Amino acid sequence: MDLAKIFYMPEVASSHAHEIDMIIYLVHFLMLALLIGWGIFFLIALVRFNKWIHPKADYTGITSHNSTYIEITVVVIEALLLVGFSIPFWNKHINKFPNRPDAVEVRVVAEQFAWNIHYPGADGIFGSTSLKYFDKQSNPLGLDPDDPNGKDDFVMTNQLHLPIGRAAIIYLSSKDVMHSFALQEMRVKQDVIPGMQIPTWFTPTKTGKYEIACAQLCGLGHYRMKGFLTIHSQEDFDEWLSQQTAAAAGGDGEEYDDFWN
Repeated sequence: MDLAKIFYMPEVASSHAHEIDMIIYLVHFLMLALLIGWGIFFLIALVRFNKWIHPKADYTGITSHNSTYIEITVVVIEALLLVGFSIPFWNKHINKFPNRPDAVEVRVVAEQFAWNIHYPGADGIFGSTSLKYFDKQSNPLGLDPDDPNGKDDFVMTNQLHLPIGRAAIIYLSSKDVMHSFALQEMRVKQDVIPGMQIPTWFTPTKTGKYEIACAQLCGLGHYRMKGFLTIHSQEDFDEWLSQQTAAAAGGDGEEYDDFWN
C-alpha cells in the first residue's frame, strides 16, 4: 500500500521527508479512528436514549467507565505521537543543525513579492550588508562593496541553487511583512518574520526543479510570490557556482527575475 498516493502527498525529495510523512499518516489515522468511534457512539446514543425508549428522564444515567477508558487511551496515543515521534524529530532535525563546514549556506531575504537569494561565493563567507548601500535595482540587499569577504558574493531573485546530498542551511529574513518559506517536496515550511533571521535546513535527495512558495498571505501580490529551487549534482553545482562567482567578481553576474511571472 502506497500511503503517499492515498494521501496525495508531494514528491519526497529530502532526507527527512519520510519522517514528516509518517507523523502526518499517524495523526490522520488517529483522527480517522476518533471520527469513526465518535460517529458510532453518536448513532448508539440516538437509538438508545431516544424519548420513545425512555419517555421519562433517567437521572442516574450510565454508570460504566468505558468513556473514561477510551479517553485515557486517546491521551496515551497522543502522548506516544508526541514523545515517540514529534519530539525526537524536532531534536534531530530542528534543534540540531549540521556541521557548517560540510553544509551549503545561503541567505534568503523575502520582500513583497519576491525572494532575494544571497550566495556567499566560493569562499563560503557572507559579505557584510548595510542600508546605506541599498539600491532596489542594483543592490537589493545592500552588500558592502568594500568588504573583501563579499567580493565574490552574488544575489539572485527567485532562484535558489543547491547540490544534492549536502545539507543546506537557509537563513531567512524579511524586508517588510511576514512571509512563509515553503518547499513542499522538501517538507520545509518556515515563517519569515521581520526583524529576525531564522535558520532552517534540509538535505536534498533528488535532482530537479521545484517551486518555492510563500505560504503566508503577504499582500495583494501574494499569489505571484514564487521562486524556483534547482538541485544539481555536486559537479554541476560546483561548475555553476564557479561561473557565478567569476561573473560577480567581474561585475557581470547572471540575473534571474521571475517577479512578474
